Amino acid sequence: QVQLVESGGGLVQPGGSLRLSCAASGFTFSSYAMNWVRQAPGKGLEWVSSITSGSSGTWYTDSVKGRFTVSRDNAKNTVYLQINNLKPEDTAIYYCNLNMYWGQGTQVTVSS
Repeated sequence: QVQLVESGGGLVQPGGSLRLSCAASGFTFSSYAMNWVRQAPGKGLEWVSSITSGSSGTWYTDSVKGRFTVSRDNAKNTVYLQINNLKPEDTAIYYCNLNMYWGQGTQVTVSS
């Protein structure tokens, strides 16, 4: 069965950085584009970024462009989200997503 397991979240000060990871299993990871989606407290889901199966294409929501970088290692069945220059409004649970499948999420809290 498809499993997506996120890690790497935490509490950071504004301006800090984190690298989120999503370890995938149960499917041919290298054949699928992957997404990162977040949910801020009291708000709905927000698409953050996507990456094609072979990393040839990446996309970002406007609010994170220039600060977030998505990447993947198909040999390790893992997708990453490098998040730099964190802002309080980045506080959210970050989810890895493939079609109908979701991980459990990892909490990112940005606060001084």
